[in-house]
Amino acid sequence: MSSPEKIDCEKALRHLLEYLDQELEGTLQHQMEQHMSSCRSCFSRLEFEQTLKTHIRKSGTEQAPDSLRNRVVGLLKDFEK
Repeated sequence: MSSPEKIDCEKALRHLLEYLDQELEGTLQHQMEQHMSSCRSCFSRLEFEQTLKTHIRKSGTEQAPDSLRNRVVGLLKDFEK
């Protein structure tokens, strides 16, 4: 059985988010794994995207302090008058 062709950085970056979300299968998944293990530049981009995704996910879980919430509600009530 022959090994799959290697992919270049351009193709790897086109499929980076699919790879990050584990949406690839078969040959392309294997090619991406091989490329990420040998290309520091693309691997660094993958790490950046993983970190960004984690921060975005966490940002939606924090609640505004009560003082800010009360201030916004007050401004909205003033705006309605």
